[in-house]
Amino acid sequence: MDTMKLAELLFPHVTATPEELEARFPERKVPEGAVITRMAPSPTGFVHLGNLVQGLVAERMAHQSGGVLFLRVEDTDAKREVPGAVEVLIDTLAHYGIRFDEGATKTGDCGDYGPYRQRQRADIYHVYAKKLVQQGDAYPCFCTEEELTQMRADQEAKKVNFGYYGPYAVWRDRPMEDIQAALDAGKPWVLRFRSTGSVENQFKYTDLVKGVLTVTENDIDQVLLKSDGIPTYHFAHAVDDHLMRTTHVVRGDEWLPSLPFHLQLFRALGFKAPKYVHIGPLMKMDGTSKRKLSKRKDPELALTYYKAEGFPVRAVYEYIMTLLNSNYEDWRKANPAASSDEFKFSYKKLNPAGALFDYAKLCDVSKNEIARMDAETVYALATEYAGEFDPDFARVLKGDPDYAKAILSIGRGGKKPRKDLATWKDVKPYMSFFYDEYFTSEGFAEGFSADTIRTALEKFLAVYDFADDAGVWFDKVKAVTADIGFAADMKEYKANPDAYPGSVADVSGFLRVAVTGRTNSPDLYTVMQLLGYERTVRRIRAAMEAL
Repeated sequence: MDTMKLAELLFPHVTATPEELEARFPERKVPEGAVITRMAPSPTGFVHLGNLVQGLVAERMAHQSGGVLFLRVEDTDAKREVPGAVEVLIDTLAHYGIRFDEGATKTGDCGDYGPYRQRQRADIYHVYAKKLVQQGDAYPCFCTEEELTQMRADQEAKKVNFGYYGPYAVWRDRPMEDIQAALDAGKPWVLRFRSTGSVENQFKYTDLVKGVLTVTENDIDQVLLKSDGIPTYHFAHAVDDHLMRTTHVVRGDEWLPSLPFHLQLFRALGFKAPKYVHIGPLMKMDGTSKRKLSKRKDPELALTYYKAEGFPVRAVYEYIMTLLNSNYEDWRKANPAASSDEFKFSYKKLNPAGALFDYAKLCDVSKNEIARMDAETVYALATEYAGEFDPDFARVLKGDPDYAKAILSIGRGGKKPRKDLATWKDVKPYMSFFYDEYFTSEGFAEGFSADTIRTALEKFLAVYDFADDAGVWFDKVKAVTADIGFAADMKEYKANPDAYPGSVADVSGFLRVAVTGRTNSPDLYTVMQLLGYERTVRRIRAAMEAL
């Protein structure tokens, strides 16, 4: 077979050379040891938590080393592409703080190593496709869909491996005359890789997360170019990662079966293969066993879920960091105000088996994150969230910003700030009793008669003075407590509970329910001060009437 002639026959329009492309995309000028990596998602319209995990690993490895992180859109599979998905992808990644140094943007490309959308790079792939044909490492295949389907059925019947190999690779060694005749007849063709591997052979490979792997060689003549001239992911990623000078590829371990072919392809192209960082899947407990997060079963896999639920961006980021490096949580406790960029991230600490997603832990991380924010920030972010997901509440918040911020300031700051809020969705139920239009009452706890509660509330109203400071206010609560025969001193009550029908805590509870409608609320004195004298008295009287 005259491979040079075959290459000209298949790619007569290709005049550029690999050498010209090497000069067009030179080695990057970066510090020694710098990581050049990328996110390379497909525009399918579904951006999931795994994308964020991979993105954070890639981002930390690149920026911590003084390297480059770029965004490449792998849109070679036109059947799966969703209109507008690229814009959604870019917006979602930006929302979660993934900072790209170059790559695809909503308005085009930014960087010297583009285009960054694979369908715009067809001419580049054809240069290397022609090279492989010239070397005898690739050939055209004219099999129809029907023929491939029949081949698969035969393999299934014989219980052998599926794929285009050995006796099933019917176009692998066809003479030039057959190829010329097929081309003259206008038959569509794909370009296949001529594999020299054997499933009888194995080799060792060191993955940066999985460690040393024993890998079986690839013997399948995989498709490199589809019939429309667009490359498969396998071929495109090899060419792109070389020309974009990628040093490390971060991807899910579902790609491990493709690793033998990818390494084979890099060798045939004369490229140095990047180092691979294969990340284990995100898992969750399902009863007593673990399973992978599922797009169909688990809404928390979609990144849109976290925005709709109201988790702060930083909370999701912080939580993912705890999944990636187990020592991050201790570091954060020791450095509560530090930027996460100061943490020394290590891919060596990634769990090879994958991380276990824990919703309760995410909520705890989020509570800590919100507790560290000042009231101004909480107000701004909660109002932004409400504007999209609860417009009526957004109207209320915007109606009196100072009042809302004062509410959100209660218990904020200090060594032990309140941790009532895990998400922005929690803000409305947390604040609702401050607004008459949302006020409802849980009712008083059982164990005390209506007369007892009514008497305590009536006696409090008789001495209530809005001008009292917190100390005087509480002294009056204790006086009311003693007046109805309850224990005003909690130490005395705990020492001899049977001697009293109740305590100052119970009287405070009566007031709390009357004023807030709840058995649990922020500091009651501060609540009353914010509500004002008239509303506080009106609510207490209404509660007395309802008994």
